[in-house]
Amino acid sequence: MAQAELAAGKTPAEHRIGARHVARLEAEIDRYSKDLTDLASFVLPGGAVVGAEIHVARAVARRAERGLWSLNESEPVPVELLTWANRLSDLLFALALWANRSAGAAETPPDYSV
Repeated sequence: MAQAELAAGKTPAEHRIGARHVARLEAEIDRYSKDLTDLASFVLPGGAVVGAEIHVARAVARRAERGLWSLNESEPVPVELLTWANRLSDLLFALALWANRSAGAAETPPDYSV
């Protein structure tokens, strides 16, 4: 949907990213993070293979979000689309943590001593 909305510009309302899509992502974030412990620090991407792959997907989603914000400087981007992109990367982070926990892989905090 997001790609069609950006490419076509005049996407029918029922095909645009809206509040319902943001709410769905937020519900999924809650679902996957409800049993996770609070993080005490940043975590390095990695862990189990699937967790690491989701971290890569999150990095790509963040890059796309930054691209949307850059586009927004010259052409207005709907706020729902900007919010959706942000929540998508949040969901991918929660999924990576969940996948690593499910696989028994510990999260690695950064080493600031070097």
